[in-house]
Amino acid sequence: MAAARRMRGFKRWMKREEVECSDALHISLSVESGGAPSISVKASCDLMEGDVVATIPKRSCLTVRTSAASRIIEEAQLGGYLGLSVALMYERSLGPQSKWFQYLQILPSREPIPLLWSLAEIDSLLCGTEIHKIVKEDKALVYQDWKECIKPLLGSASLKLNPDFFSVDEYLAAKSLIASRSFQIDEYHGYGMVPLADLFNHKTAAEDVHFTSVSYYSESDIDSDNQKRDSDGENNGDDEPMVQDFHSEMGGFRSELEFESSSTSGNDVMVMQMIICKDVNSGSEVFNTYGSLSNAALLHRYGFTEPENPFDILNMDLEIVLQWSSSVFSCRHSRRRLSLWRKLGYSGCDSQNSQYFEISFHGEPQAELLVLLNIILLPEEVYHELELALLAVGNSKQITSRLVLEKYNFLIVKAAKLSKELLLTRNVCQALLSLADAREQFYGSNSLQDDIKSFDERCQATEHKLYHSLRLRICERRILKKLRSYAASGLK
Repeated sequence: MAAARRMRGFKRWMKREEVECSDALHISLSVESGGAPSISVKASCDLMEGDVVATIPKRSCLTVRTSAASRIIEEAQLGGYLGLSVALMYERSLGPQSKWFQYLQILPSREPIPLLWSLAEIDSLLCGTEIHKIVKEDKALVYQDWKECIKPLLGSASLKLNPDFFSVDEYLAAKSLIASRSFQIDEYHGYGMVPLADLFNHKTAAEDVHFTSVSYYSESDIDSDNQKRDSDGENNGDDEPMVQDFHSEMGGFRSELEFESSSTSGNDVMVMQMIICKDVNSGSEVFNTYGSLSNAALLHRYGFTEPENPFDILNMDLEIVLQWSSSVFSCRHSRRRLSLWRKLGYSGCDSQNSQYFEISFHGEPQAELLVLLNIILLPEEVYHELELALLAVGNSKQITSRLVLEKYNFLIVKAAKLSKELLLTRNVCQALLSLADAREQFYGSNSLQDDIKSFDERCQATEHKLYHSLRLRICERRILKKLRSYAASGLK
């Protein structure tokens, strides 16, 4: 009953705000046992590619510009996601007086992303996974933002903010909603909450809808812009809407919708249209896609994982490689070989202050890792030959050393063009097996089979944190298993 009442309120709100939702869409809202709304969008009839199923005015979006807190945010000089968090918390504090009250009523109070888990839960459930360290760092940074930027607002008597809605817990809750539901609207509004567009669930590589921004110019706007657009050949004088297509491209947020407009006043009329991009059968759920993301990224940003996610990857930190190298050779040997690898123009992937190598869903290591292992394992005379040749010419492309060109020319070719068969020597394969074992130790004493047994026997989908953290562990450890098979095939 509560869910039906909330949905009726949201539909009245959409009508008032001129948000057009096709009768072909059925928004299903249920309230779970904990009181959190669960939302899905289904097709109430067959949908065809190209059908426009929703139109959303830009002014109906909750942004730092449209919020009743816009003056507070501007005076406090809070931009980006921080400013949007304040806008969201402020609108919630207004209750029924908020312009977005009925919209906010159908949203959960928070999303179950790991950022909101306790430190004990993070350590026990995410141990060894790609996001264990990242989530702990995120928590510390978010608390610092709250302490430095939001807490001081509560001390202002003139603002009269209700502290119950601006606590660090409420800030975390707002951050979780923004992380999973916000869209980049345009330069003027920045990021914002886009009602209706944020209700579609995700399915990897299987989107049913995409979005376009349509900008309608007034007659005076067209008159003032005609000369430039005519000279550019972009307008024939007809009063036609300008349309720009875009698909979901994931950064740290659900869908960064890049609009063509760069308005500085926000007065131009712009709407977002939701268009079916492939046929959908009646009764089927209509999915958006948040991007081609691994389970680690999905859990980190949105609070869930997917089985057999083809975009899953595992990262092998450079530090693990250097620790293995130092245990086999020496720290000095490892530093020198790493330096040569870099001089030859190679690098791994960067994340803040660390470097890592990706292991694909199929267990194949990044070519740059194979090159580094080859260089670490080079015979000493070849290493010196390469080092001297580089000192002499200063560029790996100019190396003409006979020894290098005869046996190790593949090391000075771009990684993208390298043959992994050449790089996959017996010693490199043995090194990969050692690296897999070292990475496996991060997960603790439980084996992969133990995790699978726990997932199958004890874990229920209702146990959200355990369910998705175990699936992440299992997916990552299966990639390590595939890496071992990849290395073993090279040994044969």
